[in-house]
Amino acid sequence: MHESADEHTLMRILGNNEELAAHNREHFDELGLWAINLMSAPGAGKTRLLENILSSWTEIKPYVIEGDMVGELDAIRLRRTGAEVLQICTGRSCHLDAQMVGRVLHGDSLQGKDVVFIENVGNLVCPAEFWLGEHMRIVLLSVTEGDDKPIKYPVIFHKCDAVIFTKCDLLPYVDFNVATAASNVNALNPKARIFEISAINQQGIPDFVSWLKSRLVKYKDERRSELCASPSRPE
Repeated sequence: MHESADEHTLMRILGNNEELAAHNREHFDELGLWAINLMSAPGAGKTRLLENILSSWTEIKPYVIEGDMVGELDAIRLRRTGAEVLQICTGRSCHLDAQMVGRVLHGDSLQGKDVVFIENVGNLVCPAEFWLGEHMRIVLLSVTEGDDKPIKYPVIFHKCDAVIFTKCDLLPYVDFNVATAASNVNALNPKARIFEISAINQQGIPDFVSWLKSRLVKYKDERRSELCASPSRPE
């Protein structure tokens, strides 16, 4: 079976993006900066979750890259937490890519930061294919979207480290079965950690933030070990 010209073009685009993303990862690691890519459909609660994280995790020095097609509404909200936020408007593009993120990495704004949160454009399809150089991918699934979404959009759930069921305070009012949704995620990605949260009543937020803290410690320990194992540069 012959691949179409469109498929060849897509593979070339993804290949170029992979190379740029690898460069981004190297730069993140040189800075000792842990990068998290937050992805979801529009309205699943990425910005609200970030507001909760930034307000409760006060020990870190965060940096936020906010991706939207147009406007700065979410960036304005997040700046109220005291975090430094950079807005990237993607125009007609329905996702961030490695080149967009890479433009941020060569200034002084990331110096001294611990964690960079990347809030991707709301979309369950395109962001899944475009690696940004992040260390962790987290997918949010609102209970208002239905428990079948992992089956309908398998790539993004297959390529993530954690899945968060959001707006769980609405469970009594919507047709969403947590066990079914979790089973659908596990069938695609048994290693993904699953959380149930509500930004309204704070259900699950402390446990999720505690998990993030432990993963950051793990990252810093691994980076320390890698640096100790690296041969010393000649003076």
